[in-house]
Amino acid sequence: MKKRPSRVLIVESDAALGRVWQRHLERHGIWVRLEHDQQGALDALGAMRCDLIILNLVLTRSSAFAIADEAERRFPGVPILFVSKTSFFSDGSVFGLCANARAFVSADTPPDDLTAMVEHYARSG
Repeated sequence: MKKRPSRVLIVESDAALGRVWQRHLERHGIWVRLEHDQQGALDALGAMRCDLIILNLVLTRSSAFAIADEAERRFPGVPILFVSKTSFFSDGSVFGLCANARAFVSADTPPDDLTAMVEHYARSG
């Protein structure tokens, strides 16, 4: 029996960067929904079950932690890969603020590396 592709929600305000990640993941057989703000992310969480979320900590006019909290409420344990262009949470404090955080990486992480993390965490939950 063929396993269904992993479903990933990307929440990234930078549309061009989000599309780069989306296209790369899709080329690896991963189903992706891309949203750019909190409302879009909350709508997506209401419409689909995702296996993993890629979430920028610094969203334009949106709260990444509100999205993470709603994701945890709807889908307990859903892994979240946080990304950011800043070093504000580089001390690891994001792991204390979000129980389902699995990684915190720079927004300029190569797409191949991001894809490898998605494939690992979407399987292991």
